[in-house]
Amino acid sequence: LCRRSDSRDFFYYFAYGSNLLKERLLMANPSARFHCRGRLKVSFGSSQGIPNKTWHGGSATIREAPGDEVWGVVWKMSTSDLQSLDRQVTLLYSPLLANVETENGELPCRTYQMNNCADKCPSPQYKYVIVLGAKQNGLPEYYIKRLEAVEVNDNKEPTILEDIPIGVC
Repeated sequence: LCRRSDSRDFFYYFAYGSNLLKERLLMANPSARFHCRGRLKVSFGSSQGIPNKTWHGGSATIREAPGDEVWGVVWKMSTSDLQSLDRQVTLLYSPLLANVETENGELPCRTYQMNNCADKCPSPQYKYVIVLGAKQNGLPEYYIKRLEAVEVNDNKEPTILEDIPIGVC
């Protein structure tokens, strides 16, 4: 169940991109624990003039899209991981507090929104990690099918995917 915690040593983080995959998030944020599933609005995009060197393509972001939604995972994390989480998104994203819809009502969560976003196709590797994370965390099947239908670019360069210990956690 998705419940609020009174502990000030923790915060809730809503992940909707590559941090859906537990192994990806735990690489730099060892305190992260699954809390619940939730949803917001989404679209794919990449920062204008700042190429995504980690994934070689567009990255997920949230932006207003009437009638649209994004499913994701609410992770409960120690405040000691806040700086590493901020470093992971670097200059491409800004943090914000969003009310995430969960099975037990809205939950205020830290999430990130891309700065100066422009639509761009994600790399096949990035899409793979997002779809794998969505399946790993039991996101709705219709949403997984939507993710699987996203067009990708033709990236053949190595990405951070090679560094993620998939299946280890």
